[in-house]
Amino acid sequence: MKFFVLAAVFAVAAASSYKAAEYAPKYDAKYEEVTYAPQPYSFEYDVQDKESYNDFVHSEKSDYNVVTGSYRVALPDGRTQIVSYKADASGYNADVKYEGEAQYPEEPKYKAASYPAPAYSAPAYKAPAYPAAPAYPAPAYKAPAYPAPAYKAPEYKAPAPAYKAPTYSAPAYKAPVYTAPAYKAPAYKPAPAYPKY
Repeated sequence: MKFFVLAAVFAVAAASSYKAAEYAPKYDAKYEEVTYAPQPYSFEYDVQDKESYNDFVHSEKSDYNVVTGSYRVALPDGRTQIVSYKADASGYNADVKYEGEAQYPEEPKYKAASYPAPAYSAPAYKAPAYPAAPAYPAPAYKAPAYPAPAYKAPEYKAPAPAYKAPTYSAPAYKAPVYTAPAYKAPAYKPAPAYPKY
């Protein structure tokens, strides 16, 4: 019992000297804005495909601070749309102009083809003359007369079960005879004798 009391005293003493866990140190996040070297560019392309009715021109250039460009598109109504734009620190500004007038051609009205009416005479057709249908007398027959079937109902004789009652005789066996095992008790060596000083 003294051992348990002593162990409890040591446990309380060890618990009071235990240091509580501390939070990880706080680090301030640093943000540095990424700056890139100026990368001016300039490009221009022109698409003119008469099969697909594509007529398109685009050009643009930039000195890294200001982007300027323009594009021209042929519209389906016959006009050409020209857009000139400028993008800088103040925003995106576009100037849209149109060249030409919108044209909506009138669709031709449907006019049926004038073909002469076919000239043909009605066929001369004479209906064939068929002979009159032959007259047959109605068939005369006598319905068959069958005698009603005559039969004797079957007679069944229920068979009586014939079995012999089983006879049971008790098994005859000899009761086992148990003999105690015969063994010799173990013999131990005498204890060694050691000298005394």
